[in-house]
Amino acid sequence: MKEKDLIQIIKSVLNSEYIGDDCANLPDLGIVVSQDSLVEDVHFKTDFITPFQLGYKSVMVNISDICASGAEPKYLTISLSLPKYIDEIFVKNFYEGAKMAAGDVKIVGGDLTGSDKIYISAAAIGSTKGRKISSRSSAKAGYKIIVSGEHGNSAYGLNMLLNSKIAPERFIKAHLMPEAQREFSRQIAKNATEEYAMMDTSDGLADALIQIALASCVTATVDTSKIPHDPLVDIETVLYGGEDYQLVAAVPETLLKNLKDYTIIGEVKNDTPGLVIDGKFYKDIDKKLYNHFKE
Repeated sequence: MKEKDLIQIIKSVLNSEYIGDDCANLPDLGIVVSQDSLVEDVHFKTDFITPFQLGYKSVMVNISDICASGAEPKYLTISLSLPKYIDEIFVKNFYEGAKMAAGDVKIVGGDLTGSDKIYISAAAIGSTKGRKISSRSSAKAGYKIIVSGEHGNSAYGLNMLLNSKIAPERFIKAHLMPEAQREFSRQIAKNATEEYAMMDTSDGLADALIQIALASCVTATVDTSKIPHDPLVDIETVLYGGEDYQLVAAVPETLLKNLKDYTIIGEVKNDTPGLVIDGKFYKDIDKKLYNHFKE
């Protein structure tokens, strides 16, 4: 069982045109909406993350989804399911971290319930006013593939934590306290006049690239030597590690003159839908990715 297969089942049953991107774009309301969850021992371990860091990360991963759509993050709700051993200090520190991450994004409500583990579910709302919203199905032949920031740092940091190894602070911070790429998103969404595709790299850079390619019925070609990454991080981790919360976009070349702080790593071609990495074609990379539902 794969997450993508389950999403297809849900989309088919609901017959919804809104399901498929990082956010549901609701043009009649002028907003995008996204929801994400973090589950103890699946997405985090309390041995490695403080309540403050957990609150911070819970907010950032949701703001990142709004950024991936090109919208302006505006509001958040957070629901917590907590086991009996959790105390008031945990909740206070969690929300202090959430507040710091949110910044000018307002946390406006949520829910509290009991549970056997810590479960966090947050919903984020973004405004589409004055912005062109992305869709992963909007990449076109001739578009350039660009990314923000470095890739692989979060997965490298997680591996160090899991194996009780000492790593430079930048890797640990990349995993525990990621930063949503609000400015990269704003530049693209404010300046775009044509359709474009954009996703965050929460499930891995290669995953975002192949999802864009398949949804757009194009070939995404990338050169790994051009992908920004730390020399300590191997290319497999850069491509498949995940949880970097950087952005990758397929945009018209004419848009680039209006952007700053990006790296071109490839281009879109009108060929068999899939991903070409250093000349090798992939139609499916699921075996290289993390699967929440594997047996």
